[in-house]
Amino acid sequence: MVTLQLRQLSVPPGHRVILHNVNWQEFQAILEELGDHRAARLAYSQGTLEMRMPLPKHEVAKVIIGDLVKILLEELEIDCESFGSTTFKREDMACGVEPDDSFYIQNHAQMIGKERIDLTVDPPPDLVIEVDVTSKTQLEAYEALRVPELWLYEDGKLQINLFRNGKYIQSEISPNFPNLPIVETILRFVEQSRTVGRSPALRAFRKWVREQI
Repeated sequence: MVTLQLRQLSVPPGHRVILHNVNWQEFQAILEELGDHRAARLAYSQGTLEMRMPLPKHEVAKVIIGDLVKILLEELEIDCESFGSTTFKREDMACGVEPDDSFYIQNHAQMIGKERIDLTVDPPPDLVIEVDVTSKTQLEAYEALRVPELWLYEDGKLQINLFRNGKYIQSEISPNFPNLPIVETILRFVEQSRTVGRSPALRAFRKWVREQI
């Protein structure tokens, strides 16, 4: 058997490495060795670990969509706690994920001041965002963690997935923003940010939200 150190692995941007037969203790050790300050994102489900290195365009899309959600929450005066790309994991479910962005909305009050999350007692985030998601492992992990709402952005398309009866179903409506055409509007302003720039697009979006309320 050949044993490799993590530092021997080099994952180019836009690529991923999938490791099989990784037990929970090994997953925990990998998290610790890689640390928090890293570009790679991990997803773990039932012994399969995916390590992916995002492209710059992934990071740009992730940031703009997260900013749009934050503006929505602010302008609608919806309290939230943002946990970004925190590692959400449960040993009894043998899964762990690191979303591109995450928000506690309905459950925000009990997450105020939290520095560590234990999903055996804490709820999962109410809304998570994933950009360029192609891995079945991640979806299985989110289902296991029972994340209520998952936004997937890929190839210029936004898909809202709601957790129902153990599986995700697609929806045109976000329960967190039920009175707004979320899919159409988010895509419009993401595209606008590519032509006029991030700041003008965010200002225009804030103006649009205020007009709706």
